[in-house]
Amino acid sequence: MAAECRNAGVSSAAQSQTTLLSKLEALQCHFTWDLDPSKTNFLRLSDMLVDIGTEEGNRWLGHIYNLRGFIQYKLGFTEDAQSFFNKAAEAFRQMRKADDGPWLVVNYGNLALLHHHLGDQAESEAYLSKVDALMKKYPSPSQDELHAEIYAEKAWTLMKFSTDIELVSDYFQKAIRMQPDMVEWNTSDIIGLAGFYEDCDTEKEADILEKMRVAKEQDPENLCLAVHYLERRAKKGERVEDEARELADKVLRNPVSSYSGMKVILRVYRKYVSVDEAVDLAEKALEQHPDVRYLKRCAAVTLKWKIILSRDSRPNQSMIDRAISLQEEVISLYPDCSFLTKIDLASIYAKYNHTKAIAEQMYQELLRGDLEPADKQLLYNEYAKYLKRDQQDENKSLKYHMKAAAIPHQSFYRGNSIKVLEQIKNKRRNSMWREIEEFLENLQEP
Repeated sequence: MAAECRNAGVSSAAQSQTTLLSKLEALQCHFTWDLDPSKTNFLRLSDMLVDIGTEEGNRWLGHIYNLRGFIQYKLGFTEDAQSFFNKAAEAFRQMRKADDGPWLVVNYGNLALLHHHLGDQAESEAYLSKVDALMKKYPSPSQDELHAEIYAEKAWTLMKFSTDIELVSDYFQKAIRMQPDMVEWNTSDIIGLAGFYEDCDTEKEADILEKMRVAKEQDPENLCLAVHYLERRAKKGERVEDEARELADKVLRNPVSSYSGMKVILRVYRKYVSVDEAVDLAEKALEQHPDVRYLKRCAAVTLKWKIILSRDSRPNQSMIDRAISLQEEVISLYPDCSFLTKIDLASIYAKYNHTKAIAEQMYQELLRGDLEPADKQLLYNEYAKYLKRDQQDENKSLKYHMKAAAIPHQSFYRGNSIKVLEQIKNKRRNSMWREIEEFLENLQEP
């Protein structure tokens, strides 16, 4: 009889554990959204989230802390993870001016699963109960739909991981239909679409431009959206110099953040105003905030543009020294994600005869690295450009364009390499054109 009772107890405990696991797996939170890229990408994303900043009034601050907590957990820093999840809850309370609400469902789900993984089942079940209470108090419109707040956070999060921009936009739109007053959801959706469809057909371009115009009317104080809209109009051929300068002044007065629009306004300056003014703007921002690493990165990039685009046969040595010094500082400030900065630094060294050997050495070190396919593709594309531009070795350059194109990952760099190869095939002036033609015919789509 005692043995039967023990067996019944074991069976009941096992059943209870199974029920708990099924409840945890059914939660809507970062742990259940299949957010599992490589450690390298987690580190990059962590740096990107730090650069967004934590200034007061950031409507996405709770979401930022939630994602940072999840990343810290994936990187093995469980105490930091819990700290960020707690900060997320507090940020939501301050932003929404309420002690609870449906915006805490994802946060409590994260905490339930974090405590489960840490072996603290009592605390895990306590947060599960909090999720249940919120879901009853703030139900979704139907059994088949999530709450608007969950759709919005899921969309914002997936946008940082996923290339399925249509799914992200669908989640945002579902959230917006339920709560149309949340203008920041629409703004983020439009900025995400604009970034993904940088090059698109005329009809799609017209659709995005119109969506951006409407979003700007709804969210007139959002400088990041305003700058993206300005860039889009400039691509269409509009003269934007005066408006760009006005926007740049506003960006300078705003709190420093990678969401401020600084990176995009500098790109607008480079393409549609002048590279010199882009350099001056970046340096002015850095003078105002000399310790902000994000602005150092912006200044380093603008100086690289000036050097790479310069046709001056007698380079300004002090400017080159400043550019190299900034690039090296940025590498030290972003130790876990300095890959792009190292390529930028190599491209500066490649510009001048007396430092070409340093550039080649840097490229070779990068080529020997253990890289993700997307990074490898980017590097092959950049190395191919370097080989043609700075080494005048077109055949070797084309070989690396083929290497970039062969990696089945859809990106700007793959598209650029394919474009170069198609031009060679069509002109038939290079001895490799038949080989390239055969390569393109057999090229696999991602």
